[in-house]
Amino acid sequence: MHVLIVKLSSLGDVIHTLPALTDAEQAIPGIKFDWVTEEAFTEIPAWHSSVNKVIPVALRRWKKNIFKTLIGKEYKAFKKALKSTQYDLVIDAQGLLKSGFISSLARGKVVGLAKNSAREKLATWFYDQSYDVSWQQHAVERTRKLFAEALGYNIEHVNVNYGLSLKLFNLNKEPKAKSLYFLHGTTWETKLWPEKYWIELGKIAMKNSYSINLLWGNEEEQRRAKRIADAIPGAKVMSRLTLTEIASKFLQTEIVIAVDTGLAHLAAALDRPTIALYGASDPEKTGTYGKNQVHLKTSFACSPCFNKTCHYRGDGLSDSDKQAVMSLKPPCFSTLPPSKVWQNIVELAEQQH
Repeated sequence: MHVLIVKLSSLGDVIHTLPALTDAEQAIPGIKFDWVTEEAFTEIPAWHSSVNKVIPVALRRWKKNIFKTLIGKEYKAFKKALKSTQYDLVIDAQGLLKSGFISSLARGKVVGLAKNSAREKLATWFYDQSYDVSWQQHAVERTRKLFAEALGYNIEHVNVNYGLSLKLFNLNKEPKAKSLYFLHGTTWETKLWPEKYWIELGKIAMKNSYSINLLWGNEEEQRRAKRIADAIPGAKVMSRLTLTEIASKFLQTEIVIAVDTGLAHLAAALDRPTIALYGASDPEKTGTYGKNQVHLKTSFACSPCFNKTCHYRGDGLSDSDKQAVMSLKPPCFSTLPPSKVWQNIVELAEQQH
């Protein structure tokens, strides 16, 4: 059986799809998948043993000039690649208008989430069949359920397995280092743990013989990483790495500390002990998912607000408390100080030994 998956972005969403492939591989011997994803994430589907071909798409780049895209050679080559195979099934695993449209370009029966289950109801216009999947579960389980319904098998009592072979990541046989990876970068300012907290946590960790490594994915994150590292003697800002190289680094470290960011999901998929910090967002539906995952949430009355910009103005706080709390950006993270994160690092490290 040959199936096309359309799951374009983001990094976390792509990773969340992997366990569904493992389920299908176990239930349907010989099944193989092709996968359409954004060009920045093509490494990830290729990690799974059931993926036959990865078809990159560049919507983020193409949308900057739609007319030029539609008449250009790159878009024509993409459509040709989609139509080159007759698929037994095409699964839109994203439920967006753009993913539905791309699914419709392929040759094969197109299925996806029903109107009340899809993130954008208009996506269902492109489907030959759709399935209701409850919102009251994690994104990983929603995707697993969609695949199980579409392909006709049962996932009850089947454990989550991302299906990643560690042989892919060029591991040596050295023991895992007593090190921490700081994943400080994310897309929303309301998800950013304050820099002063990263610095304080790093100093505590260094005094306890940990090494500190900081990753970055763009120039702004690189500048932040450098500011944090400059304030923590001995901390290291990594060079820019591919996703495969990052995965290899994670597998050689003790614990990953992260805000709500796509790389945190990569650590979870690799079963790396991860402490994830949540302010504006909620881990219940889209948090890191797997073994050894610790979710620390802020405890403001307005948390999680799901807003990209903080609107809190210190309501209900005394003047002295307001000055301390409002000096942090975002202020809700005042309820999640470095001391609390460090205590969880200690506890998680003890569990690994």
